Amino acid sequence: MQLTEEQILALAPDESSKKSGKDLANPAKWVTKGVNEAALWGECQGSGSKPYQTQVGLVNMAFKCSCPSRKFPCKHGLGLLLLHARHTTTFTDHETPAWVAEWLDKRTKRDEKKVEKESKPVDEAAQAKRKEAREQGVEDGITELLLWVKDIVRNGILNIPEKGPAFFEGMAKRMVDAKAPGLAGMVRALGDTDFYVEGWQSYFMDQLLRIYLVIAGFNNRASLPGPLAEDIRSWIGFTQNQEALKTQTGITDTWLVLGKQTIDEDNLLVERNWLYGTGTNQYALVLQFSVRGQGITFSFSPGMSVEAELVFYPSAQPMRAIIKRQLSTSTIPPYQVFNNWQQVAAAETVAYAALPFSTERPFILAQITPVQYAGRWWLADDQQQLVQLKDNYKHLYTLLALSGGQPLNMAVLGKENVYEPLGVWNGAHYINISN
Repeated sequence: MQLTEEQILALAPDESSKKSGKDLANPAKWVTKGVNEAALWGECQGSGSKPYQTQVGLVNMAFKCSCPSRKFPCKHGLGLLLLHARHTTTFTDHETPAWVAEWLDKRTKRDEKKVEKESKPVDEAAQAKRKEAREQGVEDGITELLLWVKDIVRNGILNIPEKGPAFFEGMAKRMVDAKAPGLAGMVRALGDTDFYVEGWQSYFMDQLLRIYLVIAGFNNRASLPGPLAEDIRSWIGFTQNQEALKTQTGITDTWLVLGKQTIDEDNLLVERNWLYGTGTNQYALVLQFSVRGQGITFSFSPGMSVEAELVFYPSAQPMRAIIKRQLSTSTIPPYQVFNNWQQVAAAETVAYAALPFSTERPFILAQITPVQYAGRWWLADDQQQLVQLKDNYKHLYTLLALSGGQPLNMAVLGKENVYEPLGVWNGAHYINISN
């Protein structure tokens, strides 16, 4: 897969990695370098006596480097990709070195073991027994959580700020014990309420209501439509078998990558890729996870378009999806837009009617301008309807520089009355401002 410099830099975990990667895209920095259809490799001379061995898997864009950096990809991987993009003809070595071949072989064997494990016959009786025990544990935990929620409502929320973190963490741990990690996260989010902000009560009650809706949905799951029941299970923390999903027929389209958000959780990188289907007008969220030092299966950078088949998780409002197969990468095709915020509000009304605890969603809008009013920043459509720009939006000055006070077609992410831009169009060119 041949990436442009912009797409390569979009893979960087932070701005310092971008700068360092650019500095390393210099032939003088590399002792050896080579490429073939499977991988790109090179040895970069660092501060030590032994050069760092850097390798990039080109099939699924995986990275490995012998440097001590915990960033992924590290500056050496970025520098090697940039060097190849700028000076492709200087990569004259095409014979895979032993250290690269060993890495590729390990990845192949790991994939084969995964396939072998998945092909083994399933003990359906034991599986059913585990499922029954899990659901019973969740039911027991939910019974306690429902009493906890009712006690909060019964006693009022005036004294909630005085409770302290232990009040919420204790219930969150109980949900973890009940194997309901989704509910544990919702309880922790409730405890993370900023009680010093005016209007915290509205946010707190909104979060508490979400918890209650999930509890009520699970207790009445037998009477719910199938897709909504799956949403409830997902919010509680039940997982969907991805291999089972891949057996289903997906949606094949040319998907425009609107934005990528990378979250570092201890030793795990969580990558959120927001996609837009140019033919189907369908939005999608593709999550990818990587332990430090291991590669991401599919490499996305905002602005690129990928022809691929996506399978969506069962939902009353499908958004999260997995990639069943990637066919090719092509130029950016035409896209449809929402003409104003009123149309977005109408679309969200439909979404909330089907899924009352829906979260943030992406939208593409026409002719949006950042404006300042009443001491804060807003996003205005051509009818001067306003929605709030997300507080502490870190790319505000980039957005203002790109806009120059003029309206732009814009991809945004958010819900209700608060949004953050993911990228804007300059003519036919999409400019990422999401990471």
